[in-house]
Order: sequence, then structure tokens, then C-alpha cells
Amino acid sequence: MPDGVPWINFNFMVIMGFSLLALIILGVFVLVGIKMVRNGRKKPLRVSEDDEARMIQEIYQGLSRMEQRVESLETILYDRGPGSVRDES
Repeated sequence: MPDGVPWINFNFMVIMGFSLLALIILGVFVLVGIKMVRNGRKKPLRVSEDDEARMIQEIYQGLSRMEQRVESLETILYDRGPGSVRDES
């Protein structure tokens, strides 16, 4: 049956392609594992209290600015009135 031969070759090529991809992914995992074992665990970075306080202040300032923007958008939408906003639902 010569008509069945191309399908067999195609299926074989697909299976081999997925097998090759699986081997590559497995190899990457093995290499990453070896690198992690060889380098050992590094100590986690400790954030100083000054850095932590600065990050909290930046977050607070960002949230304050966001609150001002939301209030501005609410004012704009309120000034436009209920008829000017399209209802998408």
C-alpha cells in the first residue's frame, strides 16, 4: 500500500520531533540543577531597615498619586453627566 507510507513517515517525524524537544528540555533542567549544586545556595539578600523604610515611603507616595488621579477621573466623569458615557453591556 503506497498510499499509507507518507502518513507513517509523517507520524514518525512528529514523534521524533517531540522526543527531541523533550530531551532538550530535560537537558536544560539537568544543566540548571548541576549549576545550582555546584554554586551552592547563596544567602538571601537582606534588606536594611533604611531600604525598607524608603520602599514603604515610595509605595505610599505612589498610592497617594494614584488616589489623586482616580479622584480627577471621577470628577471628569461626574462633570460629563450620565448621558455622555456609553454603556457597553
